[in-house]
Amino acid sequence: MLSQLLQPEIIELLKERKLSTLKEVLNDWDPTDLATLISQIPEKERVILFRLLKQDLATDTFEFLEVEQQIELIKAMGNGEVASILNEMAPDDRTALFEELPSSAVKQLVRMLSAEERKVAQTLLGYPEDSVGRLMTPDYIAVKSDWTIAESLKYIRENGEDSETLNIIFVVDEKGKLIDDLKIRELIFAEPDNKISDLMDENFVALHVKDDQETAVDVFKQYDRIALPVIDKNELLLGIVTVDDVLDVAEEEATEDIQKIGGVKALEESYSTISIFQMMKKRAGWLSILFIGELFTASAMGYFEIEISKAIILVLFVPLIISSGGNSGSQASTLVIRALSVGEIKLSDWFFVMKREIISGIILGSILGILGFIRILAGNFTSDIFGIHWFPLALTVSVSLFSVVLWGTLAGSMLPILLKKLGADPAVASAPLVATLVDVTGLVIYFSVAILFLSGTLL
Repeated sequence: MLSQLLQPEIIELLKERKLSTLKEVLNDWDPTDLATLISQIPEKERVILFRLLKQDLATDTFEFLEVEQQIELIKAMGNGEVASILNEMAPDDRTALFEELPSSAVKQLVRMLSAEERKVAQTLLGYPEDSVGRLMTPDYIAVKSDWTIAESLKYIRENGEDSETLNIIFVVDEKGKLIDDLKIRELIFAEPDNKISDLMDENFVALHVKDDQETAVDVFKQYDRIALPVIDKNELLLGIVTVDDVLDVAEEEATEDIQKIGGVKALEESYSTISIFQMMKKRAGWLSILFIGELFTASAMGYFEIEISKAIILVLFVPLIISSGGNSGSQASTLVIRALSVGEIKLSDWFFVMKREIISGIILGSILGILGFIRILAGNFTSDIFGIHWFPLALTVSVSLFSVVLWGTLAGSMLPILLKKLGADPAVASAPLVATLVDVTGLVIYFSVAILFLSGTLL
C-alpha cells in the first residue's frame, strides 16, 4: 500500500517540518491511503499532517478514520476546523461519530452545524440506537414517474454531486412515497423521450427506518444490493443505506459475537484503546460466573466421595472425561451460534439441528470411546497400574466418553437455540459457559457409569 511504502519519508518530512513539500505530496493521495497513513504515524504528528490537506480531501479522509482517531483530531483542532469538517461529512458517517461521544459533547458539536445540517443530524440521532435510521443518509436522487428520461438525466447532473450513490435512482410519487428503484444504466440506455414509468416494474426492496441494523445486513446479503431505500410506516422515502455502512455493522456484530463466544462482554472500544479497568469489568463478570459454575464440579466430586475413596484410579480419568465433553460442547455451540447469526438456520430448524448433532455426537463419542479403551488396553500391557479389573475400567471410561461427548454435543447445539427462543443473544451460550455446564454434568455421568460397571469389583 502507498502509505506503507512512503511512511518513513513522510515521517522524515514531518520531523524536518518541510510542510510545503509535504502538502504538495499528500494532496495528490487517495483519502483511504491518507487515513491509513494518519493511523500509522505518532499521535502528536497527526493533526499537523491533517491540517495540510485541502478542505474536501480532509473531510473525505476524516470519514475513513476510526472513530477513536476522529475524536482525537476533534480535540486537537479548533472549533472552526471542526465545524467545517462536520458540515461537509456524510450524514451517516457523522451520526456514527456522534454515537460514540458523550451527550454533552454531541450537543456542543451539533451547535457547530449549519441550520440545514443540524436538522439532518438531529433527525438521524432521533431514531432508536442500532436502528436503520441511524445508518441512513438523506443524500440520494429521486425522480418522478412522469418525467422523461432526458428530464431525469438533466436533474441527476444538476443535483447528483452530493448524492451518496448514483448507481440506483429512486422513483417517488407526488407525496414522496417510494414506488420503484432503477439502475442508472437503465436510464442511460433508454430513449430520451421515454418516460420513467416506461422503465418501472414496481418491484423493489426497502428497509424500514426502525428496523434493526442486523436486518439491513441480512437484506443486503439476500438481494446483493449496493444501496437500499429507507421508508417510514407510510412508505415515504426518508433516505438510503449504502453497503459500506452495512459492512461496518456486519464487522461490529461479528466482533461482538466472537467476544461473547470467548466469554467476554462485548467491548465498546477497540482492544488497543480500551482502558485496563474497563477491560477487567468486561472480563471479570463472566469469569466469576464460570468460577461459580465450576464450584459445582467440586460438589459433584464430593457427592461421589465414597466411590472415589474405593477406586482412586477413577480420578486419573476425570480431566479426560470433562475436557472431552467440554470440547465437544464448545464445538457444537460455536457452529450453531455462527449458523444462527448468518441466517443459515432458524429457530424452526431446531429438530433438524438436534438430529444432526445427535448423529455427530454418536460418531464423535464412539471415536473417543474407542481411543479411551485402547489407551487402557495398551497401559495394561506395559504396566499393572490398572490391575486385574482393567477391562471393566476400560468399559467405564469408554462408555463415559461416549455418553459425555454425546451429551456435550447435544447441549452445546441446543443451548444457543433455546436462548434465542427466549429472546436472549445466542452468543451468550459461549464456549466457556457450555464447557462449564458439561464439566459438572459430565462428572455425574462418569461416576454413574462407574457405579454401573465397577460395582462388585473396584466399587
